[in-house]
Amino acid sequence: MPQRLLFPDAHAAGDALTFAGRARALGDGAVRLQATGGTLAMTAAPLSPRGLFDATPTVLGMRMLHVDPELVCDLVVEAAGLSAAPDDASALELPDTALSPSWAGVAPPRAGWAAQPGIVASTLAARAQWGIAAVAEGVPQNPGEDAVRAIRASVWGSPDDALDGLPLGTAFAAFALGFIGGEEEARVFAAGPWTRVTLTRGHVIVRGPARTGLTDVRATGANREPG
Repeated sequence: MPQRLLFPDAHAAGDALTFAGRARALGDGAVRLQATGGTLAMTAAPLSPRGLFDATPTVLGMRMLHVDPELVCDLVVEAAGLSAAPDDASALELPDTALSPSWAGVAPPRAGWAAQPGIVASTLAARAQWGIAAVAEGVPQNPGEDAVRAIRASVWGSPDDALDGLPLGTAFAAFALGFIGGEEEARVFAAGPWTRVTLTRGHVIVRGPARTGLTDVRATGANREPG
């Protein structure tokens, strides 16, 4: 019998299935399931780099849901493999095979987040739609996968003034995962290279864009004034 996720009610189970369905069409189609203390964190990566020279930023989407308080897990599965249990509307069945995507091994900090200026949700939606149009316009006919990834990295990895310098992919993740609904101002927090954009329906967590080229040369040993 397949392993199951048990939710308080059918609505919560349906919510989890909706998130998985959206994640299925984005990025690598994987979803991370982390549960403890009655809370399930579902995380997907609409954008993530593949290879050393890929400038695509790491952009994660996270949805928090109530779940069976006895459940403790941390695994990554194919979003398409999550399915409604045939005999229990408040349960989802897990696929048999777990995955190991590289983005799941890069964890944002749990503490140390400092508040930043917020972003109006309508701005996120507008910038996402602009980016989607820009990607569509930039893709040539019959492109290869490498060409498509290069164009997506160029558009979604670009710092956007309307988003206070965050990669445009931040807006794409919020829009594509269904986090934008109604009028609200997203709260923004930063911790080191990470930024978290929090909306009522979920969180977008960004690291990047990836730096390329050489790093600055720093002196070693004791600091000295030039003689």
